[in-house]
Amino acid sequence: MLYFLSQTAEVLPVFNLFRYITVRTGGAMMTAMLLVFLFGPLIINWLRSRQGKGQPIRSDGPMTHMVKQGTPTMGGLIILLALISSALLWANLSSPYVWIVLLVTIAFGAIGFYDDYLKVTQASHKGFSGKARLTLEVIIAGLAGYAVMTIGEQPFSSSLTFPFFKDLIWNLGWFFIPFSICVIVGAGNAVNLTDGLDGLAIVPVMIASGSFGIIAYLSGNSLFADYLQIHHVFGSGELAVLCGALIGAGLGFLWFNAPPAAIFMGDTGSLAMGGMLGAIAVSTKHEIVLAIIGGLFVLEAMSVIIQVASFKLTGKRVFRMAPIHHHFEQLGWTEPQVVIRFWIIAVVLALIGLSTLKLR
Repeated sequence: MLYFLSQTAEVLPVFNLFRYITVRTGGAMMTAMLLVFLFGPLIINWLRSRQGKGQPIRSDGPMTHMVKQGTPTMGGLIILLALISSALLWANLSSPYVWIVLLVTIAFGAIGFYDDYLKVTQASHKGFSGKARLTLEVIIAGLAGYAVMTIGEQPFSSSLTFPFFKDLIWNLGWFFIPFSICVIVGAGNAVNLTDGLDGLAIVPVMIASGSFGIIAYLSGNSLFADYLQIHHVFGSGELAVLCGALIGAGLGFLWFNAPPAAIFMGDTGSLAMGGMLGAIAVSTKHEIVLAIIGGLFVLEAMSVIIQVASFKLTGKRVFRMAPIHHHFEQLGWTEPQVVIRFWIIAVVLALIGLSTLKLR
């Protein structure tokens, strides 16, 4: 919205600042963080008054988590309200990529909200039917993939690029849509599985968002893209503004989610943010890089898949408990140790992922 003020720069030259993505990204970050600080306590108190006993704690989880009984969930609402408001204020709304990513974020957030609502009202950790939830996610991700494929320049818009190789491109054709579904749905559920300890998911999400903010900015700028020999995606630079808004909202949320958490983000937040990262990766043609930068989320998801497959096939468990952060808790790591060490892993993986921009 503020971007359009730059068109009046001839009257008021100061408005020319709004032309720059870097300025609007910083503005989006600060705005989102301020909104969380202003309205976060009000929303937390409202959710606490509505939810009573708060998020149900799994009886088969670590016993140390039982002290968290009564903590309200659906904290993702705080993140989403700040993120969406800030993005609409600072982003160039004429960019189709902005709307694709925002709509995926909102839709995944709505699915997560309904799941959280069922858990709270039914006092059960089961929530939304897994098949129904996955079906909705697949439809939303498929539409997003189709939109990205059609608004871009063919055949590049339906192609898969590979990190570390500047000329290696694989045209997927219509298979790009199911591939996009795997990326977006996979990212959404991987972040959702990571959200099991206070502050564990939100910091890696911010790290990944900052990394993809850089990627989006460079990919959307033809000069930088040519210099780094990465693929230019016209219009994708605006996604840096959304990444900035997510970082700001995440920083504000971490204030309330830091141990001991005053609120959990719930599926409302984790599913939305994961879907958002997946949609940005698909839009910027850095899907494989997402698997590197978001390697922590991949590890969490794979630990669950391995655990379930192993138990069904052999009757034995590979990990003491899945997702893997619970495994380390069972080994004797304290919750802060698990969280901070996983943050360190997320930083290292982000640095490796960003190195793909130059190592080609």
